[in-house]
Amino acid sequence: MVLLAIRDDRLSLLLIRRASEPFRGCWALPGGFVLERESLDAAAARELAEEAGVTRVHLEPFGVYGDPDRDPRGRVISVGYVALVRADELVLQAATDADAAAWFPLDEPPALAFDHPRIVADARAHLRDALDREPVGAELLPESFSLAALQRVHEAVVGHAIDKRNFRRKVLAEGLVEAIEGELAGGAHRPAQLYRYAGRRGEAKREVGR
Repeated sequence: MVLLAIRDDRLSLLLIRRASEPFRGCWALPGGFVLERESLDAAAARELAEEAGVTRVHLEPFGVYGDPDRDPRGRVISVGYVALVRADELVLQAATDADAAAWFPLDEPPALAFDHPRIVADARAHLRDALDREPVGAELLPESFSLAALQRVHEAVVGHAIDKRNFRRKVLAEGLVEAIEGELAGGAHRPAQLYRYAGRRGEAKREVGR
């Protein structure tokens, strides 16, 4: 599971420190083996709760990894899940296979176990591709938000500044958001128009842990 959150305007990654071999003491993505009569979604929810104390998170599958040599214990095929979450709403608590859980800046991660660097890179690419067609910031923004707030989410995902005028034009032209009539954001500056997501395109996210 690749859990990402925006902390101090930077995209951050949730990692656990492995308490057992292989790679004991190394940082890794939360994950584990699927039980005999367990669905993939149920396994993702269980492992996330057991290793990081995180529950009730929207997770979306994005890739399958099956290189024969990716795990020294033997042939292991993994399904990657990704989610953007609110870090301030999660209480991390390492348990079972992990002795610690912590957030790290996505651009400055520690050395990772297994092939997890590739999985993290693929998850970020998945989010980048989804920005123009799905409400990626739905878990990070309130029901109504300004375009400036939405732009900060997109900038954190892509990792660089975005031109304000081009961003506004693109988001509105693609119909990803819609203005809320009569709703304006307050503040010291000129009130800003508030928006909401117009609805998802494509498949709905899977919510696991409920």
